Amino acid sequence: MKIGYPCQNRTLAPAVSTSRTFRLASWSPVRFRETVAQNLEGLRQILEWNVTQGIGFFRISSDIIPFASHPVCNVCWWEEFREEFAAAGRIVREAGLRITMHPDQFALINSPHPEIVERSIAELLYHARILDAMELDGAARIQIHVGGVYGDRAAALRRFEANWRRLPEPARRRLTVENDDRLYPVADCLLLHQALGVPVLLDFFHHQLLNRGEAEAAALAAAAGTWDAAASGLPLTDYSTQKPGGRTGAHAETLDAADFADFLRRTRPVDFDIMLEIKDKEISARRAIDLAAGDPRLVRFRWDGRTEERNNGRSEIGTG
Repeated sequence: MKIGYPCQNRTLAPAVSTSRTFRLASWSPVRFRETVAQNLEGLRQILEWNVTQGIGFFRISSDIIPFASHPVCNVCWWEEFREEFAAAGRIVREAGLRITMHPDQFALINSPHPEIVERSIAELLYHARILDAMELDGAARIQIHVGGVYGDRAAALRRFEANWRRLPEPARRRLTVENDDRLYPVADCLLLHQALGVPVLLDFFHHQLLNRGEAEAAALAAAAGTWDAAASGLPLTDYSTQKPGGRTGAHAETLDAADFADFLRRTRPVDFDIMLEIKDKEISARRAIDLAAGDPRLVRFRWDGRTEERNNGRSEIGTG
């Protein structure tokens, strides 16, 4: 088990960021290259900081390469910045970190509108190029939601299947589908796994808000069963809780320690990696790792990038 946070590090910000950008009207190859270089340096610093703090899981921001899937971008950035990507990837491999990416809600491969599907395919290829340029294995995943219902759930699921098959191989190989809190529960994601073999990421908070009566334990077992650890790593999960006073589905500002401790208890013995979708990011990640200190599933990290795996009270030292 590795526990992590998404996209930004509030402790290092604003000096360190992976999301610097500029207006489309200001596009130029020079401006683009300068911004990409800054963002990749920010990624390196965040990954190194995570290792020193024992944080083993990180979601890379989709904003790291500005306008990467836009027609204006005519720079082969994955080639020009090969060394920088490889350097970040070495940190990941040597420390045994887990990396994911999560395109925004506009990546809709089940849209009935061909132009939206084409843009979505380009966006997913962009994400795959980042993970490939970092030379990461199949455990580095791209997670997306199923998309819209568009008045016909069965037809929308069929379009997802058809357009998944159209994806370039690098994107198709890394794709993971996640249940959401409004339209597609875990049951629908499992149908896509049956048709395509795509792994299912269980978002626990979303499952609480939208399900078809499945108990949490049953949903976890079913989703975990869609993963092949050798090919795609441990199952991925998202965890959050309701923001007090916020709209239904709004993520909490900080970790609810009692709920997280209970979450760890009730999900044993299933082993998975946990992305905390909580607003204070690395702050809650560090608290969560402390709360999980006695959990035999937890992987702990050393300063030199080596991992200490706690297995039934016995420590085994090895590289990630």
